[in-house]
Amino acid sequence: MSLVLSVEISMTDTSKVHSIKALLDCGATDSFIDQDFIYSRGINTWTISWPIPVFNINSSSNEAGQILEVVDMVLYYWTYLE
Repeated sequence: MSLVLSVEISMTDTSKVHSIKALLDCGATDSFIDQDFIYSRGINTWTISWPIPVFNINSSSNEAGQILEVVDMVLYYWTYLE
C-alpha cells in the first residue's frame, strides 16, 4: 500500500518552496520527481556524470529511460525534513 501526503519541497539553490502531494512507500528503491513537474515549475536540474538505469518490478527497462539529471531539495512534512 502507498500513502499520499501533502508536503513542501524547498529548492536548495533558489529557496523557492512548492506545496505538493508526495507518494510515500511506493516500493521504489530511491526518490523520484516528475520531469513534467520540474519543467512546468522552472526548477533547476543538474546533469549527472553517469546515467542511472531504471527498471520496472519485472526487471524490464522502464520506458521513460535512464535518469540523466538530479534536483537538490529539502522535503518538509510537519516537523520532519529530509
